[in-house]
Amino acid sequence: MSNYKAVLEKLGISNIHDEELFRQAFSHSSYINERKTKDLDYERIEFVGDGVLDLVVADLIYKMYPKMDQGIMTKFRAKLVQGISLADHARKLNLGSAIRLGQGEAKNGGNDSNKILEDVFEALMGAIYLDQGFETVYKIIKKIFNDDLTHLDVDSLTDYKSKLQEDVQTDRRGSVTYVTILEDGDAQHKQFIVEARYEGVVLGRGKGSSKRKAEQEAAKDALSKRA
Repeated sequence: MSNYKAVLEKLGISNIHDEELFRQAFSHSSYINERKTKDLDYERIEFVGDGVLDLVVADLIYKMYPKMDQGIMTKFRAKLVQGISLADHARKLNLGSAIRLGQGEAKNGGNDSNKILEDVFEALMGAIYLDQGFETVYKIIKKIFNDDLTHLDVDSLTDYKSKLQEDVQTDRRGSVTYVTILEDGDAQHKQFIVEARYEGVVLGRGKGSSKRKAEQEAAKDALSKRA
């Protein structure tokens, strides 16, 4: 059994209609160029898969979070389909073992390259859509992204500092400043406490494992008090 068929069985697909679609989805351009064949690499199918992923993930977010505003939905989708996320899912599915690479690309570790894994993941979704239809690829994408969709960290998607600055400027000019009032712990366990201040007045306070996180928490605290 070829490796790509093992991947498909893992995804619950056994009745393949066009095997060439999947061979293409797992074929890197270096493989095609070395063998000088008329076969195609995964780029065209990757284009389809990219669109399918965006649509399905957008639909899942829309249905799972009926009160989420459009700005956060856009950031959430971008986070789910960013390259490193797709590469991580590709590793979980062991896609690297099925990718057909040229000798040089293989020696350079192409089967574990984030970019190649991302591309092949998208190509695989495109091939599944073309071969099995939208309903099947929808179910597969939903299953793959289920944990990411249900364990949402809204704070990681919200720029509270920008929101606070916008809120302050509706009343007057000037910038919010962030002052670190405590930095504690060793290099592995840092803890920062930061105050958000405007014209010398403390608007909010936050703590975190980095200054950036503490500043966001301070801005969030300030916004909650201004609401």
